[in-house]
Amino acid sequence: MYLDGLDALDQKIVQLLIENARISYSDIGEKIGISRVAVKARIQTLEQKGIIEEYTTVINPQKISGAVSCYFEIETAPDCLAQVTQILDQHDTVTQIYRVTGRDKLHVHAVAASAEEMETFLHTVIDTLPGVQSCSCNMILSRIKDIKGLRL
Repeated sequence: MYLDGLDALDQKIVQLLIENARISYSDIGEKIGISRVAVKARIQTLEQKGIIEEYTTVINPQKISGAVSCYFEIETAPDCLAQVTQILDQHDTVTQIYRVTGRDKLHVHAVAASAEEMETFLHTVIDTLPGVQSCSCNMILSRIKDIKGLRL
């Protein structure tokens, strides 16, 4: 397996949490053959090591009437990359920022309540970013597959 830091029990625990983050320690223990206390200790260790980062509710914006999701590919001048990242990080419309291969390129996901709100974001934030050399925007029409985190 490609996860050298996880033994077989930890891998089973993580897989069960991926399937249902609300599963109880008792149910996990019952499924993998260890005590509830042992499960709790293992999960706490995984959290402390940063392997498990968070438990969250995922909202599908396409299911909310009028919501608009877009991906932006932004290339900046090298000396502006940190500033652009900081500006984008401050906006609630931006849900994800990734540094990707290529010359100072960012992959940014944004979700707005409406097309008008996305257009306002585009004009007031994206269009005013310093040092932008190129920017493309793709609107998401539908979500076919969306996996969060690592799958074992």
